[in-house]
Amino acid sequence: MRWLKIFGIIIFLLVAGGFILLYLGWEQLSERIEVDTTQLVQIPRGASPSESLQILTQAGVLKYETPLRLYMKLIGAGPRIKAGDYYFPSPISALGVLQKLEEGGQGADKITVIEGWNRWDIAAAMTHIQTLKIKNSQEVLQLMNNAKLVEDLDPKAKTLEGYLYPETYFVYSTSTTKDLIDQMVSQFHTVWDAKLAARARALGRSVHDVVTVASIIETEAKLPEERPVVASVIYNRLEKNMTLSVDSTIVYASKMAGKWKGNGKVYQSDIDRDSPYNTRKYHGLPPGPVGSPSLASMDAAINPANTAYLYYVRNPKRNDGAHNFYTTPADFEVGVKALRDWEQKQKKH
Repeated sequence: MRWLKIFGIIIFLLVAGGFILLYLGWEQLSERIEVDTTQLVQIPRGASPSESLQILTQAGVLKYETPLRLYMKLIGAGPRIKAGDYYFPSPISALGVLQKLEEGGQGADKITVIEGWNRWDIAAAMTHIQTLKIKNSQEVLQLMNNAKLVEDLDPKAKTLEGYLYPETYFVYSTSTTKDLIDQMVSQFHTVWDAKLAARARALGRSVHDVVTVASIIETEAKLPEERPVVASVIYNRLEKNMTLSVDSTIVYASKMAGKWKGNGKVYQSDIDRDSPYNTRKYHGLPPGPVGSPSLASMDAAINPANTAYLYYVRNPKRNDGAHNFYTTPADFEVGVKALRDWEQKQKKH
């Protein structure tokens, strides 16, 4: 009985001590402290929760680091912390700091890389971000030539074309042009996961070829449901040793040569250009991607529809970018004529 009483006392003391620690911890989490409201606190991209709390403690925004760290682990808040530039109101509690970290910092600017954009498009958009202080797009393009960033995926890559993943990226006061490009490539590495890699290997397709095909799909298919069908046309033409004859690759060749007029029209001089990217002249895939494909287009490139189609042309009866698909040259010519007739009618109105 004596031992039971002693054991009971120990349990009571442990429970009581635990409640006291919880109370003190909550007090520390709830305590509001004065902070410098003019102080900029920067949480860098990639910082761990512990590193972020250390930065905040050193900046005087947190008085006690341990209670908040334990609380974040308890509720699983670590992954919700966002990088960025922060100004904290005063007074503020540790719980208030956590709320601000979950809401996100003040991005100085942002850029949205559109699906299908090529490196010239991305470089041009980046020059408009004042935070980066870019003198000209050539400065950005030079950094995009660093193919070493993707040599683990694509040893054949000559530039980062195709691996600058289309997404919205925030630019902070400490961001550099290189940081932003690294983010785009890092996002591609995240999207190109083990499942996609395994599927590509099972089909015997390299990352280089998948991304190249996906970039063409991205520029050709306007509707999600057409992506796998366009993929089937590409592969069917390759199997039959037919030229792909895709305008987006011809446009890319003109941009490489610095001859693209930028008005959306493909001229005879573009069609006649001697370039391995000119898929009207050269058989097979172009030497590399012609833009930044989305996950949907990469998925279509490794999961093409099972069709016998060899041709497609825009459907003039619809205004959503839909195409009609054909298996014979004769049917294709009928589709082309229907589109040309429709275009002529539009010019008269």
